[in-house]
Amino acid sequence: MKRVDKLSPFIVMDLLREAQSLKDVVHMEIGEPDLDPPPGVIEALHKAIKDRRYFYTPSLGLMELRERIAQHYHDKYGVEVSPSRVVITTGTSGAFLVVYALLLSAGESIALPDPSYPCYKNFAHVLDIQPLFIDIGKDTSYQITTDHLKEHKDIKALHISSPSNPTGNLYSEDNLKALAEYCEERGIYLISDEVYHGLVYDKRERTALEFSRRAIVINGFSKAFCMPGFRLGWAILPEEELVRKAELIIQNLYISAPVLSQYAALEAFDYEYLEKVRETYRKRRDMLYGELKEVLDVEVYPEGAFYLWADVSRYGVEGYELSMRLLREAGVAITPGIDFGKNNTAYKIRISYAKDGGSLKEGARRIRDYLMI
Repeated sequence: MKRVDKLSPFIVMDLLREAQSLKDVVHMEIGEPDLDPPPGVIEALHKAIKDRRYFYTPSLGLMELRERIAQHYHDKYGVEVSPSRVVITTGTSGAFLVVYALLLSAGESIALPDPSYPCYKNFAHVLDIQPLFIDIGKDTSYQITTDHLKEHKDIKALHISSPSNPTGNLYSEDNLKALAEYCEERGIYLISDEVYHGLVYDKRERTALEFSRRAIVINGFSKAFCMPGFRLGWAILPEEELVRKAELIIQNLYISAPVLSQYAALEAFDYEYLEKVRETYRKRRDMLYGELKEVLDVEVYPEGAFYLWADVSRYGVEGYELSMRLLREAGVAITPGIDFGKNNTAYKIRISYAKDGGSLKEGARRIRDYLMI
């Protein structure tokens, strides 16, 4: 079987295509922010174009941006990160691909939560890496624990996300610390997807770097910074040797991350503005949860990101069928749970509050009215 034949479809993108062909649809399917990036980002982008800064950067990225990201870890988490360990990538997707290629060889295993972001496993398949799925549920608040890992002896890397897509759950400090120590003791690479940091509403998010210098952290500008189309992310690697290897991979895959985006991102760390973004999404979460909690079984209260993960088994219809009915009969686009794995996902749905435009409340009304018929 060819590697590409192992790829599973990203159902939400197919659903989005159909939704865009229909009229009067409330979009609650895509995790794409609708807010503008910090104002300085746009100004810096215009200046970069005016100054003709659209030529290749070094493959590891602009040193100014790597330094600014390192400063961010000092300011936000109190963690000292050398700019030399920061690698700029083409979105977090580029970071996942580079890190997987960097750490694992064909046939080696990476542990992934089920449910989780569907592209993780597809990146593994492209590289002929074996995804090893760990079933998680409400009993552990959708977190992988060290008890899960003890059942598997051949793991080369563990990939978690906090806050996570699709559930919005946040890994607890104690569990994150325990996972970091477990992986470090056994020579397992811990990969922490932290792209939803900055969108945490009731607690303080912790980076894996606080608990292990050997952890690999991936983040980017698409979510909390409201820059999805800029296609810019980063990875923080633990060793200079890995940085050099990452540089070689980037040179061959895409030469460098988008150059204009890198100059624009230098002005993205506007914490006053980013706090307004966070507060906007907190209010949306509270509204949407309040509107739907009586008609949907939300198994884990979303502490971060911008999703509700809900069980619909009480209606006797699977999530995929319900998603199609809601789209075609009620004019609401949501994502079926099967997009995120096979572990108890058939009767799940994910609802996004990343976009509003005044329509979220209407979308909630349509869902509620449809389910109460």
